[in-house]
Amino acid sequence: MEEIVKSGLAAGTWEGDAAESGAGAAAVGEPVPVVRLENVVKTYSMGDSQVHALRGISFSINAGEFVSIMGPSGSGKSTCMNMIGCLDRPTSGIVEINGRDISGMNEKELAALRNRTVGFVFQQYHLIPSMNVLENVMLPLKYQRVERGERARRAQAALEAVGLSDRLRHRPHELSGGQKQRVAIARAMVTGPKILLADEPTGALDSETGLQVMDMFRQINKEEGTTVIIVTHDPRIGESTKRCIRILDGRIENQND
Repeated sequence: MEEIVKSGLAAGTWEGDAAESGAGAAAVGEPVPVVRLENVVKTYSMGDSQVHALRGISFSINAGEFVSIMGPSGSGKSTCMNMIGCLDRPTSGIVEINGRDISGMNEKELAALRNRTVGFVFQQYHLIPSMNVLENVMLPLKYQRVERGERARRAQAALEAVGLSDRLRHRPHELSGGQKQRVAIARAMVTGPKILLADEPTGALDSETGLQVMDMFRQINKEEGTTVIIVTHDPRIGESTKRCIRILDGRIENQND
């Protein structure tokens, strides 16, 4: 996953902000989907056999929603996350992220859209050990070609927002699990993404710290208006979000609001 954090961002910004203008086609007052999957199939070849990870799933997530995608191991939720995060393309069907269909995009185009639109938070944090806290949070801005002084200013503001302004020069091994996850959240939010995509973000934390992290996601969703998508196997996390999309055996089992 470190490769996603570094090289996945390196393609730079999406020129012209065409995604933003394309996503605004809905009539005034109508919900605007930032994620739309329509009849999405994903099949992987494993030697002579094929693995059907997604079997024709369809759903939309509107701007500003707080949603979980829940399912057991092998259900297809991680493959679904990879589609939303512009890390993979469907075998067939439509995947639109912020109004752009990713199906025909090359790797550079996917990385550019990912860099502009999605902030990632991982279960195991994926902070870079050789960098201090401030440098880790500055990294996505480097690949957006933001000037160094501005990178530092934005990163400090993001770290202050998650309560870590006193840890700027610490390295990851000097932090607790909860602090590492807050650094990861600051890094995900520093570019101002439209979508915050979190993969099992409480899985490596104790229950109390996990609740604090979920409260932070709710605050970001409420105060920033960021679309927050939590990928989880934990029913407690799924039930704590405003809407839960349940996936089983590569199909949508149900969706509740």
